[in-house]
Amino acid sequence: MIERVPVLTIAGSDSCGGAGIQADLKTMTALYVYGMSAITALTAQNTLGVQGILPVSADFLGQQLDAICTDIPPEAVKIGMIASPEQVDIICAKIQQYHLKKVVVDPVMVATTGAELTKRTTVDAMREQLFAQADLLTPNLSETAVLLGKAVQTVEEMQAAAKQLAEQYQTAVLVKGGHLTEDAIDVLYDGSTMQCFSGARIATKNTHGTGCTLSSAIAANWAKGYSLSESIQQAKLYVANCMQAGLQMGHGNGAICHNYAE
Repeated sequence: MIERVPVLTIAGSDSCGGAGIQADLKTMTALYVYGMSAITALTAQNTLGVQGILPVSADFLGQQLDAICTDIPPEAVKIGMIASPEQVDIICAKIQQYHLKKVVVDPVMVATTGAELTKRTTVDAMREQLFAQADLLTPNLSETAVLLGKAVQTVEEMQAAAKQLAEQYQTAVLVKGGHLTEDAIDVLYDGSTMQCFSGARIATKNTHGTGCTLSSAIAANWAKGYSLSESIQQAKLYVANCMQAGLQMGHGNGAICHNYAE
């Protein structure tokens, strides 16, 4: 009998398959966990941009979460795009109701193409309610800048930012440095230890869904029993391999190859 650890993603659907729910489930399958999803919004998008967003009602999002958690309780949860403050309320209530653990929150605000995915009122609700219930936050440099109200451009500033956010929300924080001008360095502060994860910069425009993929890979590895540090290290390696595979898909910021090993 095949056994797979169940992992849940709460995020938006990407119609072109490169990010969001689709990237999350592809990642979870590639990493041999059982992926489940609760969809926050439908998007009409491709590698060139986001043409439309149709949010799911908060009540229906709650029904999805109830259906999943009462039947197949997840061992880890990845949370990506959230479409409204009301959805934040429901997600927080369900985290508490079902005692969800290993909650990885990727505070998605803007797509790779630059399109706004999350309204300011929703970001405020996430800051006020959700972040303190997370076990890990994974903001990129631009998201970190929004959360702190100042630019973050160096590794030293990333370290200070990770510590500030971790202390503010009482959770581990991974500040992602994929947009640094030199090496792709991520910085983790878990409340007591600061750790840097280095990675070679890969020369490609095909980066659609890398943030979603990384956070999902962290959740998948964490669910399988790896430490947080090990989960991040393996997730970075997985994303790098997906990018290096050189998938050519679309006319804009193309997708990465989640099943590169097959």
